[in-house]
Amino acid sequence: MSVQQNYKPSENETYMNPDQLAYFRGKLLKWREDLQKETAETLHHMQEESLSEPDVNDRASTETDRSLELRTRDRERKLILKINLALERIDDGTYGFCEETGVPIGVARLDARPIATLCLEAQERHERLEKTYREE
Repeated sequence: MSVQQNYKPSENETYMNPDQLAYFRGKLLKWREDLQKETAETLHHMQEESLSEPDVNDRASTETDRSLELRTRDRERKLILKINLALERIDDGTYGFCEETGVPIGVARLDARPIATLCLEAQERHERLEKTYREE
């Protein structure tokens, strides 16, 4: 199913209709593709980069940059896993519904964060609990 290029899901239409599902699938696939390209570029760059910097400060700077880059890529790897899970939810018909309550997550929230698994109320409850546990 092909969604028009300028299609934007709305709260005024049937929730998780075929157009909305196709829209979110396309958004998730594009996001995953962009992340995978960045990872490939990083690997290519790191392979070309020389570790034989003559100056110890240059070497330290290069190592710091590399470490930061690897942490970023690790976060992106985890994000790709979440994207894949969201695509599975689209396939099994559970996408767009809160894992805890079963209520719709909402088009606006999913458009902003297409990997969301909790409705806003459940997400806020989780964050309050995390804060409580951190403070103890």
